[in-house]
Amino acid sequence: MAKEKVILAYSGGLDTTAIIPWLKENFDYEVVCVCVDCGQAEELDGLEERAKSCGAEKLYILDVTDEFADEYIVPCVQAHAVYENKYLLGTSMARPLIAKKLVEIARKEGAAAICHGATGKGNDQIRFELGIKALAPDLKIIAAWRNDKWTMDSRESEIEYCKAHGIHLPFSADSSYSRDRNLWHISHEGLELEDPANMPNYDHLLVLGVTPEKAPDEGEFVTISFEKGVPVAINGEKMKVSDIIRKLNALGGKHGIGIVDIVENRVVGMKSRGVYETPGGTILYEAHQQLEELILDRETTKTKLDMGNLFAQIVYEGKWFTPLREAVQAFIESTQKYVTGEVKFKLYKGNIIKAGETSPYSLYNESIASFTTGDLYDHHDAEGFINLFGLASKVRGMKQQELNRK
Repeated sequence: MAKEKVILAYSGGLDTTAIIPWLKENFDYEVVCVCVDCGQAEELDGLEERAKSCGAEKLYILDVTDEFADEYIVPCVQAHAVYENKYLLGTSMARPLIAKKLVEIARKEGAAAICHGATGKGNDQIRFELGIKALAPDLKIIAAWRNDKWTMDSRESEIEYCKAHGIHLPFSADSSYSRDRNLWHISHEGLELEDPANMPNYDHLLVLGVTPEKAPDEGEFVTISFEKGVPVAINGEKMKVSDIIRKLNALGGKHGIGIVDIVENRVVGMKSRGVYETPGGTILYEAHQQLEELILDRETTKTKLDMGNLFAQIVYEGKWFTPLREAVQAFIESTQKYVTGEVKFKLYKGNIIKAGETSPYSLYNESIASFTTGDLYDHHDAEGFINLFGLASKVRGMKQQELNRK
């Protein structure tokens, strides 16, 4: 009788490397590894050989970079979704797509379970499992770090476990930060970052760029074109969204853009400290918001700010595959109908400096906004408006005067 199959979310790192023999030993599963490529770059080198040498029957490497850019990143940009005013959701927005692909391969392979290596302290366990439950509620989920059969509690113990199973891999027990990288960003946790009193060792830490102090002394002008809220060109050169992000990552990294040091509130209740590099994303968010300044009316802008914060919360908490996310995204998309135009700015030592924006749908009317009196606005009209707008304040003030005289 054939063994049941388990789909393992595989990154090639130490955790998921140790999980392969652990699954075979404790569950007698046939292990099928799935690496979902959201733009990890060189991190994918040598994965197939590594997975099979550890006992995996098969490895899928799925390039979903364009799907990630078009269907997950773009909605977050359009929403201006930022968690706790700083975090541009680089890891959060990738997890539902990974969960979706894990389920697709599970169905293809006829697997009985999906396993992930997210720890019991983090957000990713929630994001993976909510996605899997929404898309495949019948599949068993194995969270290795929460399983009673998982006895490893450190990098050292995982390395020893691998050695005991004849697996000799290039992982050291000391060393590096815990990182997550994709097309949008790279995150850094661990080492000196575990104490919020410590300044990050940026010379050791940064991957995508440099600090503002080390950026060029001369700024660089960039123009981004949007059509219906979607970026379509840089400096007049048309390209797909994923290539725009790659180009902006290079430009932003060069000029020290998008480095964030944050202590955030995880879904599980604890605070965690991390440094995020999101050079291209920071530029794209700023450019999109600048364009919206011209186009969205006051009430829509006000409501969209609230919906953007809600969208960020939804994505951060792993609730992508929910009616609420679909409804909020539908509202956001309805606001993007006229978000078309060009935004020009200057990148200089960590700063994004506005240098002009244009749109055929701009609501900015110079005849009205100018200090010179024009035909479309009569200053005298403001008097009646202020009387009505401030009526409640005046009535309350009158009542306070009356009470004070008693």
